[in-house]
Amino acid sequence: MNFLPESQRERINCYRVLDDDGGTIYSSRFQEVSKELALKMYSNMVTLQIMDTIFYEAQRQGRISFYLTSNGEEAINIASAAALSAQDIYREPGVLLWRGFTLQEFANQLFGNKLDYGKGRQMPIHYGSNRLNYFTVSSPIATQLPQAVGAAYSLKMDKKKACAITYFGDGGTSEGDFHAALNFAAVTEAPVIFFCRNNGWAISTPTAEQFRSDGVVTRGQAYGIRSIRVDGNDTLAVYSAVHTAREMAITEGRPILIEAMTYRVGHHSTSDDSTKYRPADEMEHWRTARDPVSRYRKWVQGNGWWCDTQESELRNNVRQELLQAIQVAERMPKHGLAELFTDVYDQMPSNLREQERSLLDTIKKHSAEYPADVPV
Repeated sequence: MNFLPESQRERINCYRVLDDDGGTIYSSRFQEVSKELALKMYSNMVTLQIMDTIFYEAQRQGRISFYLTSNGEEAINIASAAALSAQDIYREPGVLLWRGFTLQEFANQLFGNKLDYGKGRQMPIHYGSNRLNYFTVSSPIATQLPQAVGAAYSLKMDKKKACAITYFGDGGTSEGDFHAALNFAAVTEAPVIFFCRNNGWAISTPTAEQFRSDGVVTRGQAYGIRSIRVDGNDTLAVYSAVHTAREMAITEGRPILIEAMTYRVGHHSTSDDSTKYRPADEMEHWRTARDPVSRYRKWVQGNGWWCDTQESELRNNVRQELLQAIQVAERMPKHGLAELFTDVYDQMPSNLREQERSLLDTIKKHSAEYPADVPV
């Protein structure tokens, strides 16, 4: 298992379809994909990769306040989304991209402008979309897990042929919400997929300092939940695993846990400098030799479905669309200050009215310190 981080190389039984050079490893569990689906998956993986690069640069230029990339985890995002249906409930940026969230919509949220569905109240990358069955991202670690179980249980009560899927990192499994959610799901037999991105690092804490168990997959088994470990850098393996997990969750009425072994190539966020706690050559090795996008491209190109000309055209088009989206989002007006106090109560209570008056008085008193582009 030489694709795993040094601290995880003793792990075994990891489901794979592609070898490191993009060749197919025979497996009876491999879910076949059509040319159309394969190319859509690849296109979305490239788009996510470029999106992360450009938005990260925008943050470094001071144009947005925060960003978090999916570098090295493109297969996890896109392949899992491809295996789900429109009725399923999600939470992960690449999944949102797959479902049809436009690059302009991403940019609007990052800039918190007038067209941001969250009305500028959330940090950047805290996306949400009712239209696409996508729960708004929240910052506290692992809070999404019990929420996903509740959503899945409601789907079961309504007898819908759908499931919920929730994504979390290895660090999330050290939170109490992880254990509560797994137990809740097991007891209620909720159709939920717990998708763990075991990328070796919970910000600066390596897995070896988090737990002594054999990864995360054994934790699901301890709660009576069927669990599988998959190579998270293998697009076809992730697709096959999630496709099968979804079918089992819905038809058998049970939760499933997937542990995807991968590596976080980038920094945890724009607030992090991972070179302080791990060697730069390790990150570079995973960025080049273990890149899931390059690995999957070899397979797609090996089937005669892709060429260098298409690659260049795709990357140029995505880059131009992104740059245009950023320019539009940046020029768009912000939400007015009054939006801070709406959407909670039908009639605003007196304590909120008092807070609003106090804020307006403070802004009036210190108007030079208040952003000129935010309407009062």
